[in-house]
Amino acid sequence: MSNLSHTGRDVSGRSDTAGRDISRHPDADEMRARHDRVMGGGRTTAMADAPVFLLGLFCAVSPWVLHFTASQPSLVTHNLVIGIAIAVLALCFTAMPERMTGMSLAICALGAWLIVSTWVVGSSPDMGVILNNVIVGGLAVVLGAVCAGVAVKNKKT
Repeated sequence: MSNLSHTGRDVSGRSDTAGRDISRHPDADEMRARHDRVMGGGRTTAMADAPVFLLGLFCAVSPWVLHFTASQPSLVTHNLVIGIAIAVLALCFTAMPERMTGMSLAICALGAWLIVSTWVVGSSPDMGVILNNVIVGGLAVVLGAVCAGVAVKNKKT
């Protein structure tokens, strides 16, 4: 590294690039294997990270989007908390995928609770609130099941 100038040019006087090529490094195979494990091993559910995050954000803001803040104040807080929880799980899946694959079923549980809680937490919800929570909860269950299925399938191999 000391033979490189601030522009990245080799100033040692050598014309070959053997000093920068790691193919002859004794640990090259191990470094490649570790890179593959870190970059590819835990990212089995990466396809669902963004949709789960967006689903959580929509769940959190849905009381204001669908204007049921006045008619269902208890569901406003509930949807906000559940939406933030889903979004945080999605961010954790993105930040620490190798540690979070076992938590995929938590999204399924949150989705199922979101469906049921419409009648448990809410008081005489109207059709818009019911459809919102059932659709968002159903999507959470499906995306959580997909993540869990892919994680289990890849754990077996």
